[in-house]
Amino acid sequence: MTATLEPRHEAPRSETLNPFDIAVRQFNIAADHLDLDAGVRKVLANPRRALVVSIPVRMDDGRIEVFEGYRVQHNVARGPAKGGVRYHPAVTLDEVKALASWMTWKCAVVNIPFGGGKGGVICDPSKMSPGELERMSRRYFSEIIQMVGPEKDIPAPDVNTNPQVMAWFMDTYSMTLGYTALGVVTGKPLSIGGSQGRNEATARGVLFTTMEAMKRLNMQMAGATIAIQGFGNVGGNSAKLFHEAAAKVIAVSDVTGAIANKNGLDIPKLFEYVGRERRVTGFPEAEEISNEQLLELQCDVLIPAALENQITLQNVERVNAKIVAEAANGPTTPDADVTLRDRGILVIPDVLCNAGGVTVSYFEWVQGLYSFFWDEPMINQQLEKIMVKAYNDVHDSAQKYKVDLRTGAQILAVGRVAEASAIRGLFP
Repeated sequence: MTATLEPRHEAPRSETLNPFDIAVRQFNIAADHLDLDAGVRKVLANPRRALVVSIPVRMDDGRIEVFEGYRVQHNVARGPAKGGVRYHPAVTLDEVKALASWMTWKCAVVNIPFGGGKGGVICDPSKMSPGELERMSRRYFSEIIQMVGPEKDIPAPDVNTNPQVMAWFMDTYSMTLGYTALGVVTGKPLSIGGSQGRNEATARGVLFTTMEAMKRLNMQMAGATIAIQGFGNVGGNSAKLFHEAAAKVIAVSDVTGAIANKNGLDIPKLFEYVGRERRVTGFPEAEEISNEQLLELQCDVLIPAALENQITLQNVERVNAKIVAEAANGPTTPDADVTLRDRGILVIPDVLCNAGGVTVSYFEWVQGLYSFFWDEPMINQQLEKIMVKAYNDVHDSAQKYKVDLRTGAQILAVGRVAEASAIRGLFP
């Protein structure tokens, strides 16, 4: 835990759930501690550029549907923009702007040479055929192609996108250029330049940072109770890795609902069940609960691994975890953060906790540029080294400024980006 903290004002009864407003608020808290110049604040608070595109797609029945997509680059002072692309019906420009800014800080926290970017398309991929998804993906990438490139902006998977989508992106870019460009995206299949360990990287980073937090709280991983909201790439792999580390995963969820077993879920059996049924609900060795109830279970570690704004003023008083490990981006609102801290619940912030994905994406990018690939033990060893150092850096920053880990991480990241911006100066 951090040193004695400065008092905060009582949280208001209402709060904004606009993700970009939240991102700016978090930035301003760090900027206040750093006493940043007003001009520097304006530069760092706002995205460098944002592109809105229309994506016409011929559907399987012959009609033409037009989707809306976005690509945002928040800051590139420390290197090319880096960030995923999500497909979801609720995608908004403000959400993508917030995610891009969080990527800037995330890359700075783990000290890799990227800036922040993000993309999104308003769609429901569960209602689209593979052919429709491919045509939409290729058209989206062709519309943002002037912004992307191995030295400019490197997309990656996010919510409802996967290695296959990245393969379509890479092929679209490569066919346009006339040669194969491995470094234009990360999270690709291994057969076309993907990296060993990338699929589990975000979850493995969650495990490493949680282990560091538990050490400082004198908690043991063996037998620790873990509740995970989400069972996609990050949530599912988190369940697998924590189970393998001898923790007791007592609850998981997906879009159909949540399941719980206070004695611990049989994770290998659950994976077999989900492979057949495509859902966690109905698993015979668990009781069904709601996603809301999962967030309120008594446990050692709560891992929100779904979407943003899951822990708010509406439910924060009922959170019963000792540690909240933010595997998702922005799952806790700023006002809920205040309450969690006042209640003595340690929050491992998203820009630190889930940075394992972008770290191994960095490894993949480097491997692609050199066409020289590492084995998985080396990937995981280097990932652990970076994540542990980042946790210690954030902890030291929090101690220095007498703040919580989130503010400590923001101060560390904003300071690094501000320094790079100042050294580079303004052009012209």
